Amino acid sequence: MTEAESLLWRLDADPRLRSSFVTISFLEAPPDFDRFRRRMAAAVIAAPRLQQRPASGAPWMVRPVWQRDPAFDLDFHLRRLHLPAPGSDHQLLEWAAGQHSEPMDTTRALWQYTVVEGLERNRAALVTRMHHALTDGLGGVRLSALFMDASPSPTEALPLDTEHLVVTDDEDETAAPVRALGEVLGGPLRFGRRVAGAAVSTALAPQRVPAAAGDATEMGRSLLRQLVITDRARSPLWRGRRSTARRFVVTSIDLERLRSAAHALGGTINDAYVCILAGAAGTYHRERGAPVDELRMSMPVSTRTDRYAGGNAFAPTRVLVPTGVATPPDRFAEIVRRLATTKAERSLGLLDPLAGLLHVLPPPVLTALARSQADTVDFAASNVRGAPFDLYVAGARVERNHPMGPTAGTAFNATVMSYNGRLDLGLNVDLAAVDDPEALLRHVDEAAAELVAFA
Repeated sequence: MTEAESLLWRLDADPRLRSSFVTISFLEAPPDFDRFRRRMAAAVIAAPRLQQRPASGAPWMVRPVWQRDPAFDLDFHLRRLHLPAPGSDHQLLEWAAGQHSEPMDTTRALWQYTVVEGLERNRAALVTRMHHALTDGLGGVRLSALFMDASPSPTEALPLDTEHLVVTDDEDETAAPVRALGEVLGGPLRFGRRVAGAAVSTALAPQRVPAAAGDATEMGRSLLRQLVITDRARSPLWRGRRSTARRFVVTSIDLERLRSAAHALGGTINDAYVCILAGAAGTYHRERGAPVDELRMSMPVSTRTDRYAGGNAFAPTRVLVPTGVATPPDRFAEIVRRLATTKAERSLGLLDPLAGLLHVLPPPVLTALARSQADTVDFAASNVRGAPFDLYVAGARVERNHPMGPTAGTAFNATVMSYNGRLDLGLNVDLAAVDDPEALLRHVDEAAAELVAFA
């Protein structure tokens, strides 16, 4: 495991910080399950990481390694169930939220696909569950190319660079005693390389001393702004209210209309998406007599630069977004400015080195530190790019793809995935914080309609 993946894995010790995620793909009809199983049997060969599990028999300060599950059973990871009548979307979402709330079996590979039949109008769904240590959201989308098709009866699979898909070999667990010293020393050393590099550059080019000093100062300030936030979350309604009870609610937004509105207002689709969430959260608070001018949002920024499908390639960011009463254009402009500032933070490239420092902490200390930082965030958001065309699972057309990201100690996670002209949104809500998820979803729809009017 990388240091960042190890950190995600270790934080599972706290149920509120678990980082598994779910994607609910609504299908036009039930898929051919036998055909789907054959595709997945080939997929676990093409992507050996799908047969591996974390092995952590070494001391806690040593990163877990990926090892093949000697009792790997494809049928444990592929499941099939039939919803009882009437088979509503709400029933499916309630079932999926219940599954998400349960811890994953850590003795097995960290993924599961369930084909759910019996939905109204003879529809079905594919519910995907994966741990973040296995891959991030974009990696999960790319892994889906192993079993999704671009036509009902394809002559060939979607293109995929299997050569760089996943690490193919087990990691060496027997070397743990030797690795232990390296792990304890390596994190601080890797983190210090940036400082050492700056020192060497200064020695070779003394004329750059003022600039180097300025760079170091700005890096320190960036670290403080992003990684060492000390004030609490801003919401008077959600702050301090956390549980493991979850509710899933979903909606969709017209992608082209939102794109047109974003361009008309001078920003991007992601700016528009954040503007919608900020507007909805602000309305939710005002409706309950607790207006708030700003809320702190966490959002990952993808650092993925190749076609590697597994693993994690993102940097977490935190930013205050305006939620007070304002016109959509004014709110949009302020969000554009704040997100641009956040994406330019110098500390964003330090996730893995910083994780190397953190993973040597004793588990109780690490968990307490993670909780203290999660307590500074009101909600989480993410934006995943999907396919711009129809997809099929074993002959069944995918109608919608709704991702459910981990709340990670926040009040809710809002994740969107673009798919075939829409943004499919999934809200994963902590019921101890947001006691009316349907109202929050309604405000999302209202804020979206308000914004696309500027298209």
